[in-house]
Amino acid sequence: MAAATAMDAWLRTRADVRARRGLLRRDSGLRPGTIDLASNDYLGLAGDPRLAEAAAEAASKHGTGARASRVVCGTTGAHRDLESNLCLLTGQEAALTFSSGYTANLGAVAALGGPGTLMIYDAHVHASLLDGIRLSRSPSVSVGHKDLAGIRAALAGRTEPRAVVVLESIYSVLGDAADLAAAAALCSEFDALLMVDEAHGIGVAGAGRGAVHAAGLAGAAHVAVTATLSKALGAQGGAVLGSALLREHLANTARTFIFDTALAPGSAAAAAEAARIVLAEPALAERLHANAASLARRCGIPAAAGAVQSIPVGSAELAATLAAELADAGVSVGCFRPPSVPDGVSRLRLTARADLGGAELEWAAGLVADAVAAATSAAGADAAAIPGALIGGAA
Repeated sequence: MAAATAMDAWLRTRADVRARRGLLRRDSGLRPGTIDLASNDYLGLAGDPRLAEAAAEAASKHGTGARASRVVCGTTGAHRDLESNLCLLTGQEAALTFSSGYTANLGAVAALGGPGTLMIYDAHVHASLLDGIRLSRSPSVSVGHKDLAGIRAALAGRTEPRAVVVLESIYSVLGDAADLAAAAALCSEFDALLMVDEAHGIGVAGAGRGAVHAAGLAGAAHVAVTATLSKALGAQGGAVLGSALLREHLANTARTFIFDTALAPGSAAAAAEAARIVLAEPALAERLHANAASLARRCGIPAAAGAVQSIPVGSAELAATLAAELADAGVSVGCFRPPSVPDGVSRLRLTARADLGGAELEWAAGLVADAVAAATSAAGADAAAIPGALIGGAA
């Protein structure tokens, strides 16, 4: 057996720290028979036979892998079809697809940045956007969550010739929505680009067409959209949508596009089929919102803007314990702990889905509400132990 190294020793100390703080994570899947309130399959399309059929047909025609990057020879008809259908769904002029939502955000932000571009971002944006800002080597300003006054001040005080304001349409932890119309107006006033991550908006907001479309901003010259295809669209991959000029720039400069093997044709075809379904069947988004409202009501929290419903529970240890107990009882919920939570408050994250039946949703939500109420009682509703309202409102 090889002797332990300094790196081994450091790795063990890091593991010990995570264990003490209740921050250990394990790769895991859904247990058979479990009711899913944890995944991002908001419309239930990941198991839709129409997507499976489209994926199988594309894999048979184009192969299981794209074989190369898009700029070498990795582009297939499935990629072109996907980009066309994403444009139809969102009302955008052009689309460029990536291998994941993470690489779409990373590549787009980094390719738009540099010393002459000020990046202004909401404190709650996703890690992929933060990483893109770091890689861009741009000057950057973090503003408070949904702080329009902070955005205005940063734009008004900038000395750089260009600026990008980075927001999410619906935020992934709290489930709340940005005021896109107001943010877009600020960007128009100060000649800045508004980049909106629609990871939790596509398929959910605006009858499924996204929050940008619902706000009347589709095709606006000063607005760009990023999205993942792995949540409401039930497939895999990511995309950036906006002007044809933006697409051309990213196809030539986004490192996660140029140097990455293209999205597998089967995933591209499945996502294209999902985009067609969402556009043709707005009732899917309606059912999702009805189920989200029912879930929030049963758990005693205000309904959030999209599928995500958030219950703060304070400590990471308590969040992990509650999630494990619920999994044993047959309900899978998200357990969000630092660094996944931007406000530092660990929480149970519940996601509604369009394909959940009323009875099973009611039963699952009841288990969650009872577990949280029991934990509150055991803790004596100590505000120091459990910041925020457990039953009665998400932060």
